[in-house]
Order: sequence, then C-alpha cells, then structure tokens
Amino acid sequence: MSYPQLWQSQLQDGLAQMGIALSDSQQAKLLAFLALLNKWNKAYNLTAVRDERVMVSRQLLDSLSIMPWVTTDHLLDVGAGGGLPGIPLAIVFPDKRFTLLDSNGKKTRFLNQCVLELGLANVDVIHGRAEDCQPEQPFSQISSRAFTALENLVTWCGSLLANDGQFLAMKGLYPDDEVAALPEGWQVESSHSLKVPGADGERHLLIVTRADQSR
Repeated sequence: MSYPQLWQSQLQDGLAQMGIALSDSQQAKLLAFLALLNKWNKAYNLTAVRDERVMVSRQLLDSLSIMPWVTTDHLLDVGAGGGLPGIPLAIVFPDKRFTLLDSNGKKTRFLNQCVLELGLANVDVIHGRAEDCQPEQPFSQISSRAFTALENLVTWCGSLLANDGQFLAMKGLYPDDEVAALPEGWQVESSHSLKVPGADGERHLLIVTRADQSR
C-alpha cells in the first residue's frame, strides 16, 4: 500500500529518538496500517487527525510511547476505535496477544480489515460494549486511549480487569478532575509523562489499579 514518503523518514527519526529498534518489516507494517487508517478515515470517521504531516507522530509514535509499560501476555484495548494503540502495539509485540473491543460496527469492520491485510495473527476483534463482554478470564492489563473518563473506564470495564490488574489510561493534560472523581476502591498507582517526537502538548499515561487488590 502506498503512503507519503514523508512518513517513512518521520517514523525512522521518531523511533530513533524514542530508542525503539524495529525490523524493516515491522516499520513497513506500521506504515501500511497508517495508510489503511488514512484511507478508511475518509468514509468511516475513525480519527479526528486528518493532516498527513502529523499522522506518524499523533497515531503511530503516540501509540508506541506506552511500550515500556506493556508487560502482559494478553492486553485488552477498550474503545479501540481506529486501532490505537492496539494495532501498532500488536505489530511491535508479535509474541503478545491483543484483543480490540469497540461497540461501533464500522470501526470493528475496519479493525478486522487491518487484521486481514496486515496478517496480524495475534489480534482478535470484538464488536460489542465493554459492559456486555464476558472473557474466559480477566485481563491483567487494559489500555484506553481517548475512550472515556477514568470514572467510566473503571465502572464499565472493572469486571474485565484481574484483581491485581492495571488500566493503562492514555491522556493529554494530566486529568486532575478525572482522578478526583475516581470511585472508591480505585487509585492512580503511578503517572508517567510521555515524550512523543513531533507531538505538541502534554501526554500522560496513568496506571489505574484497585486500591485493595485482594478483592
């Protein structure tokens, strides 16, 4: 699949700045995914980012910025939307499994097309609401990017998380109001400022856990 030549140099430069080493085939898959996202976005409204000059930074590098905190063998990405961060993470972690959950049928059709065209054998796509999802076993990590407020995240998806599990909540500015509104029994275990080459504005990763992990 063709893509702007600018993307390749932006990706290579960004990965170098982030200290991420990927094979040529992984980089090619990332760019092929971005081309698919850009193509389908015109009809399906998958993402608000439409400027091709910032897509590598805002979508690929931003998704990869949480790599150091992805420690599970099977991650659930809720509100997966256009596949961010789930698809880029699945490309760079081929030995891990990723389940992408979204209630929007158009978006899950796009995700299934990505799995097919990119040959992502480690990705499962589920069309449905988080509240209705019934996995065989809870997940030790659940990622969320631009999905919903922290209060909704733990309320809707808490039953999907293992007792000692972690929500990996990707945010822009540090969400003081959302942290203050977390229901009793939940806490921000840690917060990390994310450095994304080429991205304006702040980015944060909040690790949200149960306050009493014995429950």
